Amino acid sequence: MRTTLTLDKDVAAMLERVRKSRKQPLKAVVNAALRQGLREISEPKRPAKPYRTRAVSLGACWIGQLDNVAEALAITEGESFR
Repeated sequence: MRTTLTLDKDVAAMLERVRKSRKQPLKAVVNAALRQGLREISEPKRPAKPYRTRAVSLGACWIGQLDNVAEALAITEGESFR
């Protein structure tokens, strides 16, 4: 089938790079790209596997209250933190 296509500049540049690297005619590169692209967009999308984060126990909190910054520093760094 013969047809005329108007390609965007970026698409034309990619096709030209692929054509040169494979040393194939433009027709072969365009047909291969269309086959692959049409195959991908016509297949139903597989659902992505949900990302899971496992819970880990970090132990008890050493500091009674985190609201008091001076107390937290005194516990973690000693009384000479100032």
